[in-house]
Amino acid sequence: MSQTGKRIIIAGGGTGGHIFPAIAIANAIKEQSPDMQILFVGAKGKMEMEKIPQAGYDIKGLDIAGFDRSSLIKNISLPFKILKSFGQVKTIFKSFMPNAVIGVGGYSSFPVLKYAQRLGIPTFIHESNSFAGKSNMLIGKNATRVFVATEGMERFFPAEKIMVTGNPVRKSIVSSTISKAEALAYFGLDTTCKTILAVGGSLGARSINEVMAKHVHELESLHLQLIWQTGKTTAAIYVERGKSYKNVWVSDFITDMDKAFAAADVVISRSGAMSVAELCVTKKPVVFVPYPLAAEDHQTVNAKYLVDKNAALMVKDEDAQSKLFGTITMLATNVPMQEKLIQNISRYAVTNADEIIAKEVLQSIQ
Repeated sequence: MSQTGKRIIIAGGGTGGHIFPAIAIANAIKEQSPDMQILFVGAKGKMEMEKIPQAGYDIKGLDIAGFDRSSLIKNISLPFKILKSFGQVKTIFKSFMPNAVIGVGGYSSFPVLKYAQRLGIPTFIHESNSFAGKSNMLIGKNATRVFVATEGMERFFPAEKIMVTGNPVRKSIVSSTISKAEALAYFGLDTTCKTILAVGGSLGARSINEVMAKHVHELESLHLQLIWQTGKTTAAIYVERGKSYKNVWVSDFITDMDKAFAAADVVISRSGAMSVAELCVTKKPVVFVPYPLAAEDHQTVNAKYLVDKNAALMVKDEDAQSKLFGTITMLATNVPMQEKLIQNISRYAVTNADEIIAKEVLQSIQ
């Protein structure tokens, strides 16, 4: 590998909520410093091994797994995997020789940043959530800078290291110019119907999917149509359920999320940090269904922040079966409420977090 110019490693992944901000940061770095070499490091078998090359970047995979809370027996091999991953990281560093390392969350970021800190290489963390992940807290003590989405993160990181930047949203979403009519044509849907977008994250949300599957046959009589991302988990069942309806577009993954947002009148979504950031930028009336098992219940915290400001609606996961369909159909037909939510959620849009982070990282290695 050529060793001319400066080099940065970006580590982490596991879900779209970590991967897409990482790509946004990488693109901003390349924009500000076109000669910069960037290498991603992720976990073998995870989503990043597919999505990062699609974005035009090289990635190396580690043999590592996170702590399995559902089955303690599965964690027996964890110490060996962590040791092996440190060996792999050492080999990657020897070959690539990074000048800085950025961690975006996910368990593959821990050995990479820990090893970089041992070598005295500048390390940066991006923490997208209002509750910091455990590995980020451990690494944060010795990080050069910790980029966070919201105020009040001093309880997790040294105050002098924190920089509030917001969350990096994909440029394809921030800079989208696609019209609603073009977007609806892309999904093969009708311009005269109100459109619901249902997304449960890259891995899917069972409660959202079950409600959509149960009520999908009712949409046409209500003059509604649906763009439905089922996520990877048990996708086949839900794709099969939705595909026979002409007013439903269904798939396990939406590649062109800018088009999905442009087509949607209202949205059902989990409230992970990146979903929230994207919905603020796209100014969409949303019903959040927080994932109840998120660490420290941070998805409820994320959603409640906007709900309390009359900028979103929320249905608890446990209430989804009884309340979600009624709430989303009410919102889809209540234009004044949509307008109020649009006006309020747009106040929390951050469109340049990736540029701020890129500039700060580049300044440290000039």
